Formats: sequence, C-alpha cells, structure tokens
Amino acid sequence: MLIQVNLTIILRLNMQDFKPYFYLCVLLLCFTNCAKDEDDSPVTVSDINDFVWRGMNTFYLYKDDVPNLSDDRFESTAAYESYLNNFSSPEDLFYSLLYNTDTEDRFSWITDDYIALEQYFNGESIIHGMEYGLVKLGSADTVFGYVRYVLPGTDAESKGIKRGDIFNSVDGVTLYYNSASDTNINLLEADSYKIGMATYNNQGTLTTTDDVVTSTSEEIVLVKSTYTENPIYDQEVFEINGNKIGYLMYNGFTGTDAFDSQLNTAFGTFKSEGVTNLVLDLRYNSGGSVSTATWLASMITGQFTGDVFVKEEWNSDWQLYFETNSPEDLLNPFVDVMEKTTTSNSVTFSETINHLNLSKVYVITSQSTASASELIINGLTPYIDVVQVGDVTVGKYQASRTLYDSPTFSKSEVNATHTYAMQPLIYKSLNANGNTDYFDGLDPDIYLKEDYGNLGVLGDISEPLLAAALSDIVGTGRRQTTYESTNQKEVSNSKSIQPFSNTMYVD
Repeated sequence: MLIQVNLTIILRLNMQDFKPYFYLCVLLLCFTNCAKDEDDSPVTVSDINDFVWRGMNTFYLYKDDVPNLSDDRFESTAAYESYLNNFSSPEDLFYSLLYNTDTEDRFSWITDDYIALEQYFNGESIIHGMEYGLVKLGSADTVFGYVRYVLPGTDAESKGIKRGDIFNSVDGVTLYYNSASDTNINLLEADSYKIGMATYNNQGTLTTTDDVVTSTSEEIVLVKSTYTENPIYDQEVFEINGNKIGYLMYNGFTGTDAFDSQLNTAFGTFKSEGVTNLVLDLRYNSGGSVSTATWLASMITGQFTGDVFVKEEWNSDWQLYFETNSPEDLLNPFVDVMEKTTTSNSVTFSETINHLNLSKVYVITSQSTASASELIINGLTPYIDVVQVGDVTVGKYQASRTLYDSPTFSKSEVNATHTYAMQPLIYKSLNANGNTDYFDGLDPDIYLKEDYGNLGVLGDISEPLLAAALSDIVGTGRRQTTYESTNQKEVSNSKSIQPFSNTMYVD
C-alpha cells in the first residue's frame, strides 16, 4: 500500500528568539496501517532512522534533488521499513540523503547529543580559551597553529598564551595534514594536551615561499573546561582626522537574550559617541542566529525599516505553501525592535534597536567568516556601501534548523529514549536583489590576508586588517584588489574542530 504524504499545518512552533511572524510547520506522514504503539521498549536504530527520513522528507532544502526523499519513493510500509533497515546507523542514513556535498550542502549534520548542540548555540562549549588557526605551510605536510585570540578567565590566559603565539606539536607529536581523512589535527580535540611552541620567521620578505616555522623547547599544558563566550570580543571608538569611527569585533551570532542586549547596548554607545563610520570585524565569526544577524543589520542602518533584508527559498513543498498562504513569511525585513515570543504570542524579550543610520560599513573577513556573517554582507549590499576587507569568506548562504524526534520535530514531546537531533539545511537566503548561491565565498574589496608573523593586536589601530580599513576611511590608504599567490593554506581552526560550526540557524 502506498505511503501517503499530506501537507497539514498543525501548530505554530515556538522559535524561541526568532521573528514572531515566522512560521515553521510540519508535514505529517500518514502511514496506512503502520502507526507505532508507544511502549516502554528500547529505541532501535530503525526507529531513529524513521525519524531521520521523516525529518529530511519534511524540511530538507534539497529534497527535490534527492530521489530517496521523494514522497512516492516507497510502494508499501514493508518497502519503507526494509529501506531503513539497510542502514546500520542514523548517521549512515542521514549522510546518504544529502545533496551535492562538495558544493551546495557542506553544512548539514546529525548529532547523537542534542544537549551539547543546544549548549553550543547558547555560546557554551568545552574549551581551554586558546582560539587558533591551523595552517599548512608550503608543499610539506606539516601544520602549525597560530593563536588568534585568548578568551578572558580561561586556562590559556592563565598560562600566558597570547595572540600571535605559534605551536606545531601536540603531546610531542608534530601536527600534519595530507587531506581531511589523513591528518592528526584531531589531537587537539582532547580535553587536555601539551602544545609544543614554535617561532615564525618571514625572512623579512613579503612573499611567503621562504617563510620558516622552527620548534622551540617550550611546552604548555592546556586543560579544557565549560565556558560561555561573549561574542563581543572588543569594542572601540577612534577619532582619526576628525572621523569618529566605531570598531566592533563580533565572534558569534549566539542569539541569547543577554548577548543580543549587549550587542544593542554596544550600538547605543556608538550612537551616543557620534560614530559616523563603523568597522565590523567578523574575521573569526563562523555564524549563528539568523534573527541576531537581522537585528545587527538593522542596528547598522535604520533608514530601511520594513524593507527586505533577506528572502528565503525553501524546498518546493514549503515554497508553494508559503507563497499560497503567507508569502510575507518568506521575507525578513529590517526592524526597529528586537522581539522574541512564545507560541501563545507572549513577549519574552523586547528592546528598541539603536540605529546608526549608516550609508557605508567596513567588514573585516577571512576564510573563517561564514553563514550569518556572510548574511550581513550580502543582505546589506543592495542598500549601503559594504567594503569588505581581508580574505574570501567560506560561502554558506543556507540556514538550518534543529529537528528533534517528536510529532512536530520540535523540542515539545521529544522522544525521551534517545538524544539524536538533526541540523539539516532548510532554506537558502537571497538578498533583496536575489543574490545567492555564493558557494565560492564573498570576495573582498581590499584583499589582505593575515600575516602569521605579524598579526598585531586586535582592536589596535596598527593591526594590519583594521589599519587597512581605517586608511580607506580617512583616505590615506590605497585599496589592494589583486590576490597574492601564497603557499599557505589554512586547513582548520579551533571553532571548526568544535562539533557544530559554520552555522546559520533558525532559532
């Protein structure tokens, strides 16, 4: 007997701190004569596989391109169950259902611990406080790490680690990277380890082909612990040649009430200080909450309230539903108020946004700038002059959502027998001009890679990337638009080693 799929709206989900007008509904799979009895029997792999398939069939952005997710894929319940039983783990099934993982979908994932996922989205992780990048130098397979910044009150800070420090071994083993499947950088995933320090010598030249990393005898033991990172790492106001310039280093769109409020307060300070130029440093920001990104864009501007910041494009089932029933839910506008509501429309958080009303913004980027950070650049471009300084971004224009094993795929009535959850891509973002699909990343206007031998101090006007932005603002610098050849390749970083990285998610 055929499995029937009905498009049925059953509730308005609580999106926590997402826009109150935004609806996420679920598709009910109505299996004739195959309803499951709720009992106390232990969950099986097939049970979780059933959740995986139903969730992907319901929400996955690229459902239309995956034959195994077709609504009429199975002729009977027996055929469906046989299909599920072919996969020995939920992970195997999930990753078999992803579309074009080399380009379009590099970012969907599944986890067997949604508690850790929720903690990560709230800014909480298990770290030692040394945020780093890992770089492969030249044709050799060896890798060195450079310290990007150190979080206050962490083990790394207490051990004297500072930005610009170089290391190249873990527990006495030299780091190497041949490919994603042939590397030992996972040594850095341990809860504690000893790093071997090194020095970086650029030989006094601008080219990187003669750069050398040399080990030293110094070793430092680092121990991880639970930590909640404030995404606002640095905030400054500079007065240069009569220009009031705000600088904000923002390292994650965490989306919690407290951090969103602090972000708004930062812009209140910029406003009260009379800031007329802004440098937004997103070089280490791998993304996060779509709502926070929308609010940040609204803080930078203010003159476009009600206009479309970004549009959404879903799979054909949802796109048709929204276009037919609530086309406004496909549009994310600039707003005057940050607001979060419950399913019953009770307001849980509300603040009037501090607007700067800028017509130009400078955004510092790197190869670690992803997702919600890219959304800021792409979404603002149709409205104001966005000057991108630094390196090419990651190229993630899609948003995801956490799916739980429950009747509505929300946290409500979640299956208590396991902690699996999925984070599949559910829609792609387009700016007001329709620009999307930038899977090769967003190219900078002023191309300047970080110099691992001269990183500078974050928030200091002489730090190379900030200095480039400031020079362009005050008219003393020349834009560099050509790409330099380099034998350095950044292969990973401390955030990407975390289980959940490069996120742009629906809260």
